Amino acid sequence: MDVSGGSGQPRSGSEEPAEQPTGPTAPAAGPPHPDPAPHDGPGTPAPGPQDTGAPAPETAATPDDGPRTTPGPAGPPHDTHPDRAAAHSGLRPGPPPRRPREPGGGLLMGRPFGVPVYVAPSWFLVAALITWVFGGQLDRVLPELGALRYLVSLFFAIAFYASVLVHELAHTVAALRFKLPVRRIQLQFFGGVSEIEKEAETPGREFVLAFVGPLLSLVLAGLFYLALLPVQRGTVPGVLLAGLMVSNLIVAAFNLLPGLPLDGGRMLRAVVWKITGRPMSGTVAAAWVGRALAVSVLIGLPLLTQSGTLGATAEDSVGMDTVTDALLAAILAAIIWTGAGNSLRMARLREHLPELRARTLTRRAVPVETGTSLAEALRRANDAGARALVVVDGHGTPLSLVREAAIADVPAHRRPWVLASELAQDLTDGMRVSAELAGEDLLDALRAAPASEYLVVEETGEIYGVLSAADVERAFVKAMARPSAAT
Repeated sequence: MDVSGGSGQPRSGSEEPAEQPTGPTAPAAGPPHPDPAPHDGPGTPAPGPQDTGAPAPETAATPDDGPRTTPGPAGPPHDTHPDRAAAHSGLRPGPPPRRPREPGGGLLMGRPFGVPVYVAPSWFLVAALITWVFGGQLDRVLPELGALRYLVSLFFAIAFYASVLVHELAHTVAALRFKLPVRRIQLQFFGGVSEIEKEAETPGREFVLAFVGPLLSLVLAGLFYLALLPVQRGTVPGVLLAGLMVSNLIVAAFNLLPGLPLDGGRMLRAVVWKITGRPMSGTVAAAWVGRALAVSVLIGLPLLTQSGTLGATAEDSVGMDTVTDALLAAILAAIIWTGAGNSLRMARLREHLPELRARTLTRRAVPVETGTSLAEALRRANDAGARALVVVDGHGTPLSLVREAAIADVPAHRRPWVLASELAQDLTDGMRVSAELAGEDLLDALRAAPASEYLVVEETGEIYGVLSAADVERAFVKAMARPSAAT
């Protein structure tokens, strides 16, 4: 099963209040920075991890009429978010901006084509299960092996997941050829995951990206069949090659089922997208087919095994085997149903991404010199209707951004004796973003340099204002609450 990734997104949070109070304000919870969505292989869909940003500062809450530049100081932009007044005791300096961490997810096995491949802890559980089940089958076919059958079974489990890795590498190579970044490959419970960070630009590319995985599984099945021809049946090599041939056929057939999050669902999505011209329509159609498929697996798989269609006998269809079949069907159905729902959510996210614009989300800011007290800085912000503070040197060059969380930690009676610069976070190159950024470009910029606030500048280098990560999250949540254009 494979689910192509969309662009990263902030995690949902609370809705933004409708009105803004005036006066100095306390922090709103900062959003996690955007992360990639997974493109899953024959296994469970696993959403990409999310990094959590720090709280973002707010200093005053009067709405703004638009960006402007005051004499010498920074020019404030539109302000659309409310603030909550709060005061807490204590004062602590903020940490420097965090560098983006490498994706984790288990034991790093290598970097084919520059993409890290991880083995998740859940894989070891599956490997043990395969070793036990396949070892029991070997005991009936090759009883002379004795305890060595479990060593042969372990080899089969490793070889099978090597085949899954080839399936995932097919998706990865196709994505890289289409210039789509791949965050990582992870081998895990029930298969593998290729986390592709962006969506294919055309339905044709989407179809190819989905089809190459099952195609490689079919090719592997054919190669194992050819290798099996000269091998004597009833031997260890013969049993291993036959098992790998059948397992790859099952992986290919399962992934070609026409419902999200399987590869066949992505292919169906591409076809509907091509016909309607709307990717969201393709996603909705393929997701509902995926949900119907999940129900079919939940009900149909136990019935097929009990009826003997899948090779079960009357004795096999009772007791523990019946419970095992029902449990397996429930797990597969849950994976497919959840993956279909995740695909719908990711499609809605991509649809609303263009609504996230740095220029409209940026807060009005006022500049303060390094020797300015916090009380005086907040008074200036209040008078200007601003909600952010930028610390500048004597020439007006921005040096740092005052953190909202630090402001809230200073009680009102101490603010005249605390310098605003003591609560500020030094600016780094990654904390300067263009006012023209929007959608994926904006989220990519925030993800590249996680922080609670960013200095927004015009193309000329002129200060436009301060962008809070919390405001980006609230705007995203508000956009996601609106109904989708396609149903």
